[in-house]
Amino acid sequence: MNWFGFGFDGFGQIMPADVIGQVLCKVNTPVLISDVCRSNCRVRVRASWSSRADVHHADCCSGVCVSGFASGSSEEDGRGILPQSQGCTDALISERYLMLNFTDRVECWEIQRPQNKLVWKREQDNTGHAAALPLVSGGYIMPKPPFFRPLCSKLCALSLALGSEHAVLLTLDGTVYSWGSGSHGQLGHGALTSQEEPQVLEALWGVPIRAVSAGNWHSASVSAGGDLYMWGWNESGQLGLPSRGLEEEKRRGKSSGNTEQPVNEDGKKEADVFISIQAFPALVDVPNVSEISRISCGSRHTAAVSGTGDLYTWGWGHYGQLGHGTENSTDEPTLVDYFPSHRMCVKDVICGLWNTFVSAVPKEQPPSRLE
Repeated sequence: MNWFGFGFDGFGQIMPADVIGQVLCKVNTPVLISDVCRSNCRVRVRASWSSRADVHHADCCSGVCVSGFASGSSEEDGRGILPQSQGCTDALISERYLMLNFTDRVECWEIQRPQNKLVWKREQDNTGHAAALPLVSGGYIMPKPPFFRPLCSKLCALSLALGSEHAVLLTLDGTVYSWGSGSHGQLGHGALTSQEEPQVLEALWGVPIRAVSAGNWHSASVSAGGDLYMWGWNESGQLGLPSRGLEEEKRRGKSSGNTEQPVNEDGKKEADVFISIQAFPALVDVPNVSEISRISCGSRHTAAVSGTGDLYTWGWGHYGQLGHGTENSTDEPTLVDYFPSHRMCVKDVICGLWNTFVSAVPKEQPPSRLE
């Protein structure tokens, strides 16, 4: 399986300077991440604003390689694995900390040169606990003190997505909870107030959900049937709903002298349908797609994988994180042409704050017809 990256590359987290001779700040079309592709292990990518962490899994060993700002913070072995990460099962990376999950403990290392520093550790019994970070036995971890936060065991957590100030939790029975800041509607409860404790998303009650994601101020979920629901801030079109800001940018770009407000097919002024904050989950239509299989939210952009292995992106595109070969933003889910044009089937997508990482495999060739 190959991994590709595009978007913000100011620290070489996509294309290291020793590969191309310089660091490119913006990468607006998918590029193959060569150091991941050289690995014979199963790899899971984690990303922060300035760094990338690759969690390598093999039958004989496992560990984490880092790229970008965090690179060089500790000596690596011959495979590029950080010594403190050997044997870990999962990892998270932030601007300041590297969180490592082991079967018997979870550790937090402060990223610093010349050597990362262990600043927190918690013993745990991970027997039968297969959930990914930030979930750990008994609760979850945050990339800032206090690192451990308890969760009620009755929630039966399956996965947890952390935004900049909020959290979205998926339970084993497909129910969604959220808590934290609600200033941009990112909790999905219909108000802009905050919640200290997990509260069920009543708007999704009765809709079995199989995946959740959280951006800085927006959230997303995918139902068991492949429907996409989004809520929160839509300033850059990251919800896939009409954005006033993007429409005004288009008008300024056209520099037309027409000051009359456009009217849509229903005879309503377009401004009436612009959405800046969506405080309830909204069903989002992705053109020509009947089912969504994967979803990931960046700071102000969103990426989704269809059931047929195509990648769609939308939202803020200033650093090329949408992968369309431009730095334009859009509020319309748009196919990333690179992968079908290279006969690649997308399997997974992980959004950093200002960039996007994608795993893909060659599409299977149809069997030749024997004459």
